Amino acid sequence: MGNLFDYLNWIAIAVAALSYFALGALWYSPVLFVKKWIGYLKIDVNNPDAKKGMGAMFGGSFLLMFIQCLAIAILAERLGIRGAGWMSGLKFGALTGCCFCAATIGVNYLYEKKPIGLFFINAGYALVGNIIAGIIICSWG
Repeated sequence: MGNLFDYLNWIAIAVAALSYFALGALWYSPVLFVKKWIGYLKIDVNNPDAKKGMGAMFGGSFLLMFIQCLAIAILAERLGIRGAGWMSGLKFGALTGCCFCAATIGVNYLYEKKPIGLFFINAGYALVGNIIAGIIICSWG
């Protein structure tokens, strides 16, 4: 009897997680949404406390993205779409991004009464990140 996760492509999962993480560097940068994101959260970027614990935040977020990509890989394998190509990955990533990530973020934001613009920024990131992960995992084979 083999190990529980022998069938997984760990390199594809790692590349998907790194790609998801790299997307965050672009998504929350001056090129895209950092100004709006900071405005919605009312972060004082000049406050020295605002940057404390960044290493733990980055490490923790990468770990959580890796877990998310692991789940995408497990589901893709179970659904028989691993290796089915980029379009299957795009559809699967959109499905998981909308139904699991964006929906959960939306429920939380409703109760926390956060701005709809912040929802679109954060849920959009999760959606695009899942699509990228889905494409990588379903294309890799």
